[in-house]
Amino acid sequence: MSKRPAAVVGIGQTHHRAKREDVSMAGLCREAIDRALEDAGMTLDEIDAIVVGKAPDLFEGVMMPELFLAEALGAAGKPLLRVHTAGSVGGSTAIVASSLVQAGVHRKVLTVAYEKQSESNAMWALSVPVPFNMPVHAGAGGYFAPHVRSYIRRSGAPTHIGAIVAAKDRTNALKNPYAHLHNEGTTVESVLASQMLWDPIRYDETCPSSDGACALVIVSEDVAAASPNPAWIHGTVMRSEATTAAERDQVNPQASRDAAAALWKQAGITSPIDEIDAAEIYVPFSWFEPMWLESLGFAEPDGGWRLTESGATAMDGRIPVNASGGVLSSNPIGASGMLRFGEAALQVRGLAGEHQIDGARRALGHAYGGGSQFFAMWVVEIGRAHV
Repeated sequence: MSKRPAAVVGIGQTHHRAKREDVSMAGLCREAIDRALEDAGMTLDEIDAIVVGKAPDLFEGVMMPELFLAEALGAAGKPLLRVHTAGSVGGSTAIVASSLVQAGVHRKVLTVAYEKQSESNAMWALSVPVPFNMPVHAGAGGYFAPHVRSYIRRSGAPTHIGAIVAAKDRTNALKNPYAHLHNEGTTVESVLASQMLWDPIRYDETCPSSDGACALVIVSEDVAAASPNPAWIHGTVMRSEATTAAERDQVNPQASRDAAAALWKQAGITSPIDEIDAAEIYVPFSWFEPMWLESLGFAEPDGGWRLTESGATAMDGRIPVNASGGVLSSNPIGASGMLRFGEAALQVRGLAGEHQIDGARRALGHAYGGGSQFFAMWVVEIGRAHV
């Protein structure tokens, strides 16, 4: 049986900050939920089911938080599902929620993803030695730095490419009132002058640690008819692979390439760079922009950095990437993937405010997690349901 059409009609997010001491975890989630419901013109009573996602529980030290959050999320007496796929979880959660509508199980689904990193220490949580596995003793940056060095070596990329990405995304974030970082005057030169953390990743090329949440309302075709601008979901894909497989390509993982190929096929896209108007790509360290541009099929192998250097990924470029400021400007880990999906939907609905891409009708939302092993992606489009 084919999937039934589904659309995003409500999008909400919090103001992302290093420490949101004004709200609890429940309050953080409700801030995003209330904005999404207001956007959708609905109340919690109208929602059929709730899907919640967040990154590892160790990040806050609260195990199975969905249980104590259930009532605050409006899930009392309703189906509640928790999703966890490391850093890609926000995207995976949105896809799980959409699948409930596409399968005809529910007509109105609310999904929310969050992280309150200020209540714990993600660097510590990512550095705990795990039995029978490779320990990551220097946080995510220490894990990914060798992959970036490998990309630079095999692609021949100049060492300033990461700084171009960081300066672009931080400048874009100035147009996003919800972004965590609003750093005026970020330039390629200022990024290159920042401290080296994990060679070749500098301080200004890394994502912040944020408290924040994002929520979406996803509905069936008949419900979406009442919305003036639904973002129709034209493709959803999740893929994963083992972190430590001996033959694994750490720079361009097979799961990423397979996911992208499946997504473009679902959405009827043959040339992503020509047919996607805006892309929200999960870039926690600046060098991942050119790396993912290649993996997703926007650029030829070893050509992603050339696309970035040419200015094609700027807001006025051929393929605008992370007009919202991206993960480099706001990183509530559990919500970061859903923010990419939600920002893509905002673009096609024409509701992105100052960081709106003119004429955006079809957009990509992308998330990855773990050791570049979990991938979640969707394509949303304005104007027509996808059958």
